[in-house]
Parts: sequence; C-alpha cells; structure tokens
Amino acid sequence: METETPGTGEAAGQVAAGLEISQWKYLSGEADDPQMHAILSVRVDGTGGAGRPGGPVLAQVLAVDCSSSMTWPVEKLHAAQQAAVAAIRKLPDGTPFAVVRGNEQATVVYPDTPRMARASAGTRARAAAAVREMVAGGGTCIGAWLDLSRRLLAEQDAPIGHVLLLTDGKNQHDEQMPLARVLEECAGRFVCDAWGIGDGWDGRELLRITRRLHGSASSVREEAALPGEYEQLMNRLLTKTVPELVISVTAMPGCSVRYLKQVFPTEAELTAEAGTGRFVTRAWGDETRRYQLCLAADPSGRPRREDLQLAVVAVDVPGGDEVRVPPPQACLVHWTEDPALSRHTDVQVEHFEQHQRLGEAVAAATDAHRRGQRDLAERHLGRAVRLAHAMGADEQLGRLARLVRIEDAQEGRVALRPDVTAVDFQHLITASSHSTYGPAPGTATGSTGTAGTAPGTGATVGCPACSHRAPATARFCPSCGHRFEARP
Repeated sequence: METETPGTGEAAGQVAAGLEISQWKYLSGEADDPQMHAILSVRVDGTGGAGRPGGPVLAQVLAVDCSSSMTWPVEKLHAAQQAAVAAIRKLPDGTPFAVVRGNEQATVVYPDTPRMARASAGTRARAAAAVREMVAGGGTCIGAWLDLSRRLLAEQDAPIGHVLLLTDGKNQHDEQMPLARVLEECAGRFVCDAWGIGDGWDGRELLRITRRLHGSASSVREEAALPGEYEQLMNRLLTKTVPELVISVTAMPGCSVRYLKQVFPTEAELTAEAGTGRFVTRAWGDETRRYQLCLAADPSGRPRREDLQLAVVAVDVPGGDEVRVPPPQACLVHWTEDPALSRHTDVQVEHFEQHQRLGEAVAAATDAHRRGQRDLAERHLGRAVRLAHAMGADEQLGRLARLVRIEDAQEGRVALRPDVTAVDFQHLITASSHSTYGPAPGTATGSTGTAGTAPGTGATVGCPACSHRAPATARFCPSCGHRFEARP
C-alpha cells in the first residue's frame, strides 16, 4: 500500500516538502513479534539553490590527511592538495571556511586566526597557497580532525555545517581521541562526507563516520580523479538551502517505533530526540530521500478484518515558514489470520532489504579475503552478484565485476579474479553503501481506503526453493525459475 501527499504544485519560488508512505498493511495476528515496515519517501522541491537572506547557508571545513603515508606515491598528496584547492575555489563569497591538516593531531593551516575565514578572492587565493605548502608526516587520528572541525563550526552561524574529510590510512592513534566519543559529540552538529585515497584506508571506518554524521563515503582508484570529484561534490552541496527537516513518528497505543533509518541515496543512522519521535535530517536541496520505518505492534484485543492506525508520520521544517509542508500521513495495519495476505512484503521494503543483504555479503567477502579464505570470499561475492542481478542494479554489478568474473549472474556463479587486492574490497564496501532508488512511486498496491485490495505489484513473496522474493503476481521466481503455485 502506498499513500501519497497531494501534488506539490507550488508557485514559482516556493519551497515545498512532500511525503509518500509505501507499506503492505496485512500482518499476522499470530506472529511472535509482529513488525510493520514501511518506506517513507520524503522530497523537497523549489529550493533552486538560492541562498538565504541575511547570510551564508554553508560553513565549510576541509580536513586533509597529511600523515606520513601520504608521501608515497608523491601523486597522492599532490592530488589531495589540488582537490582541496578545487573545493575552495567553489566557495561563494562570504562562506566561512577553514582547512585542517590532519595526522596524529589536527591543526588549522588556514586561516591563521582563531576564527574561520570568509571566502573572497583574496582569502581563497591565500588558502590555496597554504594548502600547496602542506607537508606530510606523522600518524592518523581521525577523531582529532573531527573534533577540531566541530569546534571551528560551533563558532559559525551558518545553518549548514559541512566537513569534507580525506584519508589514505586507518585510524591508528584512536586512543589519543577515541572516534566513538567524538562521533557522539559531533552528531547533529554538521554533515561529513569522507573520501578514501590510496590503498591503506578502511571502508567500514569511513561508513561508520558518514552514517553517524549523515554524509556519504566514497573513494577514488586514481589519484588524478580526486579534484574533479571534489568539484562535483561541492556543486551538489551548494544547492542545499534547507538546513534541516524533521520527520515525526507518533505511535498509537500498543505500538512503538523500533527504528527509522535512511536507506536512499546512502545509508544513515537516525536517532530520535530524547523522549520524542522526532528524527532530524540535515542539509536539503531539491532531492528525494527514502527512509525505512519499523513499528512494533501488539495485536492483543485489536479488531480483525479492518484497517487500524498504527502511527502518524509528519514532516516539518523548523523555522521554515516559507516551506510548505505536507499533511500528516497514517501507517496502517490490518490484522489477519489469512497467510495468503500476511506472507507478502511491500516491494519497496524488499528492495532496500535486498540492498542491506548485498552490503552484508560484501562485508563477509571482505573479511574472508582478509583471512586468506579466497573460496569463501568468492561464494559471498557470488551471493552479492545474485542479489544485484535480481534488483537490476547494473552499477553494483559493474563494480562487482572488477573483483570477479561473472559466469552466471542469476545463479551467482563467479570466479574471483587472481589480481584482486585488499583495497579493491574497500572500494566495493563504500560503493555498496550507495543504494538505488528502487521501485517508482505508484508501484505499490492500494491506498488509504483499500483495505480489501488483493496482492498485486506492490507486494513480494518469498520463493520456497531459493528464498528470493518475487512480485506477488509472478508465475515464476526470477532468481531460480521455480514455478509458483496458483495464489488467491
């Protein structure tokens, strides 16, 4: 079932938010731990990339790894410097910014004053000169880099704080400033995008940072590609003019919120404000993001064979009186003893759960390869290929093909390439955190008033032969070819 807000249709220049809910409302009243999963599609339209009146929207910190490993090959530090300069040149006049040199400590290389500089022709030129003079040496303590970035951004009144972090190594001096503690202190203060370069960085460490700080993790295989990637990232960043958007989930009696997490375009953790069902998301331009909502419900004493309201979802923009917000939408449940209804899953929910399984397969393959278990790594990568093929995720299949020769994508038959290295797996880990959009709005079956809708294209069902989930109307499993029995 999918419920959708009315079309935005805003006047020219008006910013509007939208909300759609996709779910399969039928749950078994006999289940031990009934859970309702839904996908929330939240969108913002009409920002036009215009700045806000009265001051800059963005405050930017560039954190550049200058540990000793950046000295070789020499192209690595040079690419990092060029990328930082490219990002600085993109900053609009008036934007607060600073450059942090990171090793086992963190120091501000520009400006040479206690506060961040304001972008202008002169400050951009002086910052570029300071970046080109940076030298590498020492170890790596990413917590120190993020902590200094937090303190710099805390002094600014720009509503969107952003850190662009680059590293080529692992967080080897964590005891000096533990990353776990720093992430807790930084969460909600700014957005962080992190990049890996070279062959010594840890993809899961970058994901740990960016998922907590609502950014994305990426990497480059060739050092020369980094400046262009930084320019593209800054172009996207400068279109974001809505500092934050709040998703509120109000659970009905007998229901509780298990979690709300971002699943598109990248995975991000969301934590409700203490004692509330309010989840804050940050830095929006004209874009759509998708979130998976999990509600736990108790069917005891609840009526059967009718729609019941489990929770109400609302979208709000704090202090954004000029932003038109959608009306609240309901998540429903229809308790049933009919397994022909309760065994189905919403097609959008299944899409993103497949993405999660793809990431788990890649992580398992990475661990197996690190232990020297090439056969096991190959099996896990075969599972990842099968999942990517079933989702039609061609980009992920292309990345997997760098590590394996794909003999049969549908069956997941692959052969690990002999020249695969450890860093190839790190590139795959970061890439696997970027999900595809999934089924287009309107593919889910039903609406708020269609409690009796029969299973259709908006639901999936598990194949008894291979466990792959297929559209509820399918006659054959797209993964193994098993013929389904006739369904109600």
